[in-house]
Amino acid sequence: MMNEKMVGNDKDRFTMTELAALRSDLIQGGMVDSYEAAELLRVFLMGRGYGVSPTAALDAAGRVEMAGCAIPVLQHELENLAMVM
Repeated sequence: MMNEKMVGNDKDRFTMTELAALRSDLIQGGMVDSYEAAELLRVFLMGRGYGVSPTAALDAAGRVEMAGCAIPVLQHELENLAMVM
């Protein structure tokens, strides 16, 4: 997938396909429970080699929920959460 379009600029780490799939998972889960949403964010990032603070993931999940799971907000929160291991 080397040629898959990245969202935003060259520094962005996640493709639109990845973001859309995560958004779908969050919405299908109903995003009723912030802890479950936070865990989805953590699993998504850990699966891509990033370490994630559980507290930071919970905070980010709350902001994503308040934004109605908008892709730009989701992307911004993931970029801020991703820590190179």
